[in-house]
Amino acid sequence: MNLKSKNIIQLCAVILVAVSATNCTSTKGHSGKKLIWSDEFNGKGLPDSSKWNYDEGGDGYGNNEAQFYTKNRLENARMENGNLIIEAKKENWEKSKYTSARLLTKGKFSFQYGTIEVRAKLPKGRGTWPAIWMMSEKMNKWPDDGELDIMEHVGFNPGYVHASVHTKKYNHIQGTQKTDTLLVKDASDTFHVYKADWTPEKIDVYIDDRKFFTYENKEKTYEAWPFDQPYFIILNLAVGGFWGGKEGIDDHIFPQKYYIDYVRVYQNK
Repeated sequence: MNLKSKNIIQLCAVILVAVSATNCTSTKGHSGKKLIWSDEFNGKGLPDSSKWNYDEGGDGYGNNEAQFYTKNRLENARMENGNLIIEAKKENWEKSKYTSARLLTKGKFSFQYGTIEVRAKLPKGRGTWPAIWMMSEKMNKWPDDGELDIMEHVGFNPGYVHASVHTKKYNHIQGTQKTDTLLVKDASDTFHVYKADWTPEKIDVYIDDRKFFTYENKEKTYEAWPFDQPYFIILNLAVGGFWGGKEGIDDHIFPQKYYIDYVRVYQNK
């Protein structure tokens, strides 16, 4: 082997190591916290069944949603090019006129306190309603056992991203939910990081490290703060519903895709 060939091989090896290091998932986040669970969606085909379950059916927990959530169907949920794609389609399925998917980690992963980060690009158009949210692993009664909405976006109000908590004392049925909104004009054009930092004292929600919602454990009662128990993660794309369909559904926008680059959960220090 001549010197030139040897140098080329060495250079290739250095490049390969650098690329491999870039693609590896660190166990430390930018905050220095320990990574305890993640899905980078680097495979191909159906989502990892060791990490995700499906909700299957219509209506969507009584939200009067128009889609039918399917199970193990590539057309509605798949890994592709390093992303999870949840796709809402206009098609007749069961008694619904649309299909989509709702994935959840219930029974496979839940956590109590920590930081969750989801990098995602949202669908757009009137009638779309994507979400990143969490519920109690031992949910017996809603909203008594709590719900944390890290990201909700309704297509008739583009760019306005909502974060909320629902509890027995504070919920949207009573009009007392705790919530706030941040305008992200390009939420459907590019990826953003949606993050919740959850401690026994409070929950902070961020978009790209910009905090826009805080819910504090001020009252120290279960009716106001049921968030001292393990919660699981939910990713879904609804069509219509009491909120998402408030101004109707534009059938010309379909299919719509909801892209999730990764989900990462870090342990508190």
